[in-house]
Amino acid sequence: MRFFSGKLLHLIIVVFAVTALTFVMLNLLPASIAHEVAGQGATASDVAAIREQLGLNDPVLVRYAKWLGGVLRGDLGYSLYSRQPVARAIASHLPVTLELLILAQFFALVLAVSVGIVSAWRAGSRLDRLFGTIGFGLVSIPSFALAIILIFFFSLRLKWFPATGYTPMAEGLPANLKGFILPALSIALVEWVTLMRVLRNDMITTLREDFILLARAKGLPAWRILLRHALRPSCFTMITLCGLHIGNLIGGAVIIENLFALPGVGRLLLSSIFAQDFPMVQGCVLFIAVGYVGVNFLVDASYGLLDPRVRKEGSVG
Repeated sequence: MRFFSGKLLHLIIVVFAVTALTFVMLNLLPASIAHEVAGQGATASDVAAIREQLGLNDPVLVRYAKWLGGVLRGDLGYSLYSRQPVARAIASHLPVTLELLILAQFFALVLAVSVGIVSAWRAGSRLDRLFGTIGFGLVSIPSFALAIILIFFFSLRLKWFPATGYTPMAEGLPANLKGFILPALSIALVEWVTLMRVLRNDMITTLREDFILLARAKGLPAWRILLRHALRPSCFTMITLCGLHIGNLIGGAVIIENLFALPGVGRLLLSSIFAQDFPMVQGCVLFIAVGYVGVNFLVDASYGLLDPRVRKEGSVG
């Protein structure tokens, strides 16, 4: 219990620090929100009225305290332009981002585990070196550049997948998934390499353990030794790394959603930044921070459940 309460306290502190820093930085920008909202033809009295209405005459700390109080009540404020509640806008874009992140993580894990197992079993072979070279090449390419390459081959040349656009799941799962394959692969093909390398190295160490040698001496088939005896004790580091990769996935999703015209939270965040819609930006940052630290909390919790030594160390610390 002490292990989980410590992790939960860490989660709250990180979210508080991220939101506070973002709020202060947005308010230090030279842009005048009141002028933007009032429009070009607004008078000085109109601008003053809007500043009073938005609470811009209050000190930054007072405004942050009011915003934080609203968050605790479930109120993230309203968009400066659409006047739509920020929470409702994020909720309407959230399913797209979640589907993209889940598919990207799924593709990355499938590639990492399958290639990592084969590379560990054939460590030092030509196949292992080939996988290493391919991985080094892919990790050197930014996700947006990889997305352009995938669009060129699979959308423009082969016409297997749409280049842009989003089909709601209500109109059919196959059509919906076709629109997510290339965006998810654009992120996964960059992210799987690190996971694969970590799993490969850990599995090579595990395969040298006495219980693996005993399993081999018993004549167990290779697939059983790899999947039932070597994979589980070798995947702790990879699981932890998955949580840390969520930040990269979210950062990649912001770019990929705009490139493929997917109406997710990343696209909402970027359009709000260009429009200087600060309440919407603050709400999106809060959502991303909570998602990032929340996933890391779950990863830490699962790590502690898988290995009792972690819980013991956490309780002692």
